[in-house]
Amino acid sequence: MLEGVNFAVAPGEAVVLTGPNGVGKTTLLRTIAGLQPPYDGKIVVPDVEAMTYAGHADGIKAALSVAENLMFWARVHGQRDISGTLEDFALTDLASRPAGQLSAGQKRRLGLARLRVTGRTIWLLDEPTVSLDKGSVDLFGQVVRRHLAGGGLAVIASHIDMGLDVRVIDLTPYRARAKVARGYDEVFL
Repeated sequence: MLEGVNFAVAPGEAVVLTGPNGVGKTTLLRTIAGLQPPYDGKIVVPDVEAMTYAGHADGIKAALSVAENLMFWARVHGQRDISGTLEDFALTDLASRPAGQLSAGQKRRLGLARLRVTGRTIWLLDEPTVSLDKGSVDLFGQVVRRHLAGGGLAVIASHIDMGLDVRVIDLTPYRARAKVARGYDEVFL
């Protein structure tokens, strides 16, 4: 749980959330995404339909090909063209391969490629570079820069430098601390 976190993100901006494991990065992202209620305070998102969340799971269908996975997500979000997305994530040569046969890094790139085909402007990303090599991190950084240049915004939990010009918020000082009253056997969280 976090206490006292307060920030705003405007179109064209990205914020990277850092801090040790367990500090609350994932909880904060999930709360912003509306996947869990806030413990306290409020989250203001002008258009919840503009958000997309990429968590730790890649969210791909193993039996479908790379292209079929992207077409599925594109159609769910009213999009049709995936060709630029295949190129941006270096997936063109893998388009017909079943997703279940991909390496961990290729699966991660495919999972992240879903972001682009949603057409959503607010990206909430929880450790997006897990399983990615340096080249793939660079590719992803380029995709995020184009997203921001097009008026999108991103909130990213990460320990990896993606080469982005972003505001970094270390959540360590906002970690909730247990308060113990002297002389009592009560703990207030």
